[in-house]
Amino acid sequence: MTTSAAPGVVERRVLGRSAGGRPITAWRLGEPDAATTVVLISTMHGDEPATRGILTSLRDGLPVRGIDLWVVPTYNPDGLARGTRASGRGVDLNRNYPYRWAPLDGRYESGPRPASEPETRAMMRFLRAVRPDRVLSFHQPLNGVDTDTKSPAFARRVARTLRLPTTTLDCGGVCHGTMTGWFNATFPGVALTVEYPARPGRRRMTQVAPAQVLEIFRATYARLVGEPAGPYPGAEGAQRPR
Repeated sequence: MTTSAAPGVVERRVLGRSAGGRPITAWRLGEPDAATTVVLISTMHGDEPATRGILTSLRDGLPVRGIDLWVVPTYNPDGLARGTRASGRGVDLNRNYPYRWAPLDGRYESGPRPASEPETRAMMRFLRAVRPDRVLSFHQPLNGVDTDTKSPAFARRVARTLRLPTTTLDCGGVCHGTMTGWFNATFPGVALTVEYPARPGRRRMTQVAPAQVLEIFRATYARLVGEPAGPYPGAEGAQRPR
């Protein structure tokens, strides 16, 4: 469904609906027959909205070459609308997955049972269908990339490329019911949590970070016919053609 408004989009897929009835949408970019499939997820927590800029900029930018890329800018649309960490039913979606799930309450309310939430089930179906090689789940505000994970070498590459420190995100003990934990235990691919600071800045999110994300996977922006030579859109210091 490539359009002049979003020339890089090759497919749009509604993964499901939130508890409040809002659609959860993924956009496919890049090359479907590429060797590496990547999924990027943002706004699992509705009060962490800044990293949506990375994914929407990729979605709305020039075509991507070198990877099969899916972006889900708003995984928790009810929480985003309310400005809350939790979903519309008050559940922390990153504690609702059926891997090391535990009955938690308060800020980390995990729901009545594993995968009780429609958002969780929608994402699980999607990841089972796509079976990505790499998943990056973007969060705020802890400012670091978790290297205590399935592939520390990949995590270090992500941290280095995004100019973020390395850290251990252990939830103060065991991380119960997280999406990355479930994915890493279920699939051969690697899922990783990326935490930006509380206020990373619009330019960083919409211009710098999108190009850095492509660099992680050795992907590039394609050139449109008639576009002048120069830095690819999103590169630091570059201005996207109008």
